[in-house]
Amino acid sequence: MTDTLSLGMARAWPCYLLWIDGAAAATAAVLLFGLGPWLSHWYGLPAELLQLIALVSLGYAAYSLNLARLSRRPAWALVLLVSANALWALLCLRWALQYGATASLLGVLHLLVEALFVGTLAALEWRWRAHLLAA
Repeated sequence: MTDTLSLGMARAWPCYLLWIDGAAAATAAVLLFGLGPWLSHWYGLPAELLQLIALVSLGYAAYSLNLARLSRRPAWALVLLVSANALWALLCLRWALQYGATASLLGVLHLLVEALFVGTLAALEWRWRAHLLAA
């Protein structure tokens, strides 16, 4: 019985990926909009960059949560999300390199962790895309 339950949970968890993606992006947007000026000082990153990250995160949140609430999702919509996540991860890596000499360790770590998190989401969403089409 436990093995059957575990197997069922293993198959069911990917349906939460889009909710996780959207909730994480919404949380990041709210925190960056609210704490951006303070974080800019601590991170040693331009306030405009943090505002851009907050704005893009808000867009990701709206898109991901909209996809998450659909019972059937167009394949192109998932490919767009995965592509955007992968591109965002690369941009975060680029910014970590670009600002690495002037930003604080916290600022660089924020960008690297965001790149890792969003890149992992892209990989998982791609891996489970067939399941996500009709979750």
